[in-house]
Amino acid sequence: MQGKTVIIDAHQHFWRIDRGDYSWMDDSVAAIRRDILPPDLAPLAATSGISGTIAVQAAPTLAETEFLLALADQTPLVRGVVGWVDLTGDVPAQLARLSHPLLKGIRPMLQDIAETDWVLRADVLAGLRAVAAAGLRMDVLITPRHFDVIDTLAHRLPQLPLILDHCAKPTFEDCDPGSDWRAGIAALAAHPQVSCKLSGLANEFGPGWSAQALRPVFDHVLQHFGPQRLMWGSDWPVLELEGRYPDWLTVAQHLAADLSQNARRSLFADTATRIYTLT
Repeated sequence: MQGKTVIIDAHQHFWRIDRGDYSWMDDSVAAIRRDILPPDLAPLAATSGISGTIAVQAAPTLAETEFLLALADQTPLVRGVVGWVDLTGDVPAQLARLSHPLLKGIRPMLQDIAETDWVLRADVLAGLRAVAAAGLRMDVLITPRHFDVIDTLAHRLPQLPLILDHCAKPTFEDCDPGSDWRAGIAALAAHPQVSCKLSGLANEFGPGWSAQALRPVFDHVLQHFGPQRLMWGSDWPVLELEGRYPDWLTVAQHLAADLSQNARRSLFADTATRIYTLT
């Protein structure tokens, strides 16, 4: 692809409402409570110069993972899928059922589980060992309450690659994240198997988000993860609750404008390609 800028969107979603397992879709997300499928993303990707995407689960079911893998089979733009398995069940059997070259990882929806240390249960850890043994990764959907738990998880399972979604959802105060978030990011970045997605920040900040508003978060995750463990993602179509796809890409590119060409290439393509082993 010499001469062409490669951009990988490391985090986007599809859904079809009549599948019936999107329990989080209440009236607060009415604006995106409609079928959203590859033809809806195609023009946005073409306009923004997106070369490939990672489709990430939005429902905690095996059927959701099979749905995304079927879409990926029909959609060359989708280069990988992060699905879901029941980590308390027979994980090897589930992974055998889901066996597919485009399945790159799994994502338990930890932010929606009341028990903060659920992921450290013995049965869940056994499931995650099976995930790692299968050569897969775990996307980490958390808020700052989970920092200590994920730090412990990284110590116990150093063989499992962990990818923080949405910079672990910082809480903004006067455009600056709280100190607990800063300390938590620094602790997790100390584990070499942990990487981070520059995604979801428009939604976390809310109205008025901008490069200036998001700069403190960007600078902090860049400082601790470096561009080799930081990857850009749109979080589309959840992004549509607060903004537009091309605007978020433009803001992210503005944040990265002072980086070297190689560092920008890592942030917008190479990190995701390497960590998710995309072809």
